[in-house]
Amino acid sequence: MKKNMNYGDDYKFIPATSVQSGVSQEILPDLYAHTIQIANIVFYSIPGSNDFVLIDAGMPKSAEEIIAVAENRFGENAKAKAIILTHGHFDHVGAIIELVEHWQVPVFAHALELPYLTGEQDYPEPDPSVDSGLVAKMSPMFPNEAIDLGEFVQELQSDGTVPFMEGFKWIHTPGHTPGHVSLFRERDGALIAGDAFVTVKQESLYKVFTQEKEVNGPPQYLTPDWDAAFESVKKLAALKPSIAVTGHGVPMSGAELTNGLEKLVEQFQQIALPKNAK
Repeated sequence: MKKNMNYGDDYKFIPATSVQSGVSQEILPDLYAHTIQIANIVFYSIPGSNDFVLIDAGMPKSAEEIIAVAENRFGENAKAKAIILTHGHFDHVGAIIELVEHWQVPVFAHALELPYLTGEQDYPEPDPSVDSGLVAKMSPMFPNEAIDLGEFVQELQSDGTVPFMEGFKWIHTPGHTPGHVSLFRERDGALIAGDAFVTVKQESLYKVFTQEKEVNGPPQYLTPDWDAAFESVKKLAALKPSIAVTGHGVPMSGAELTNGLEKLVEQFQQIALPKNAK
């Protein structure tokens, strides 16, 4: 008998948006990004194929939008082959249960992220003291309780391969969460970074709304391990990605991305670390 999937008791719609909300864009012929309110999802597909993989699952209550975007891109009744999670925070698993039920597909995540996806362990509560920005101040309303995907969630393979995404390798990039991963393809430098770093100052309501571009560290109000976060940023910068899609903010490429990552590494304490924290 299948175990029922469920969200935490604190699961709810979050009233936050940006000028990018509802915008889709082709990043590369096989990568297609879409913004749901303030968070990004990515579709991977072989050009010419209707099969796709979804990376991350958006904000709460966004399943209908995600399905509509998929069918608009890949055809009516298009179905995912898998869902890959960079991590399990609410804004990356917001529609996961509805999507799994709709497509009947497996979910893959790092082994260290599984407790948060199987109902065993809650994330730390958001810390509104990290910054004076309004998103930071409203963070206590963000869900942090574990969801339970039961038998639908599986551990990513230890060899670094990503299911159904040939050429991509997953890289363990903890700090924001213990099992956070980023996806990288060496042949063209394509990076799906999740929240290991972002391209907007996520604590500021104004910057989130306007999507003002700047390479920044992971969202401060939900990042408990800054030593690990710094090591993860250094690891990704060393790969010298040519283009990056992050969990928040607009995609970035070329010299803008290279210079932004170099600056973030050199000035991590000034740029990324919270001025205050509990």
